[in-house]
Amino acid sequence: MGVQFFFIDARIALRERRRLKKFIQHLFASNKRSLNSLSIIFCTDEYLFKINRDFLQHEYYTDIVTFNLSEDPQVIEGEIYISLDRIKENAMTNKVTINNELHRIIFHGILHLCGFKDKATKDKALMTRMENRTLSEYFG
Repeated sequence: MGVQFFFIDARIALRERRRLKKFIQHLFASNKRSLNSLSIIFCTDEYLFKINRDFLQHEYYTDIVTFNLSEDPQVIEGEIYISLDRIKENAMTNKVTINNELHRIIFHGILHLCGFKDKATKDKALMTRMENRTLSEYFG
């Protein structure tokens, strides 16, 4: 099934989808993961807040929620929910383009599915380095 993109109550220009799908497959392969299926769902703050609250018991807005649905850590079956409202706000705050922030967050979710964490300070630093490396590789 591969990578699929969905939009719920929110739209954004997502250019070069085929290239992005191939790159996502490359990321999984380089992390020794096999891609079965991945849904990337773009939505609003309110939609993602409800998911965050209902499934994770978190009472706050976030830019991304990633669900690993696979029982085998080497095989990727997942869902990534991304708030386009947060993407736009983060881009302004971080003084980067919306396109850059959008791809950073997509790659962030991919890295989570590959086993990278970001709760501890050390893990967060590694995640940020991996995001930066991945963005550089993707955008050249």
